[in-house]
Amino acid sequence: MSKKMLITGSSRDQEWLENMLADIWYKYFREVRQDNDVRIVYGRKAKRRLGSISLDRKDMKTSVITINPIYQDIEIPEFVVEATIVHEMTHYAHGFNSPLEQKQKHPHSGGVIRREFAERGLEDLYLQQKQWLKDNWSGFVMIYFPISKPRTPRRPAAPWWMPKI
Repeated sequence: MSKKMLITGSSRDQEWLENMLADIWYKYFREVRQDNDVRIVYGRKAKRRLGSISLDRKDMKTSVITINPIYQDIEIPEFVVEATIVHEMTHYAHGFNSPLEQKQKHPHSGGVIRREFAERGLEDLYLQQKQWLKDNWSGFVMIYFPISKPRTPRRPAAPWWMPKI
């Protein structure tokens, strides 16, 4: 199946993504104040980064959750997308790239993400996503980032003092 076929037939458009964020906020993050605008968008394809949260460069008062556009592929289960958004919302709730008070120095310190999933009754979602990614993500990466030709190994550079052959 080609890349275009995987994404084109998808109903996972911008509206779907925004509705997913609103639903997750309502179900699991109701107590988290929304002290600024929070947007969610598809970003650029990435092999390893599933999502991120940052402040908008043009409006530093707006938080932007960016999601890997490979998630538009309907072969990827919704729970994987949902878990990624919950992960980014956890960062928001903990004060990373949001106006809320920062709760710890580092965004992933001490297993805080898994603990947050568990406290919100979502540990099964966390574990399900981890397992699915372990079993399936590399296959999707190969579809969206095909290897055009094998890389030829380079000879290590000779030290400057050794004559060139």
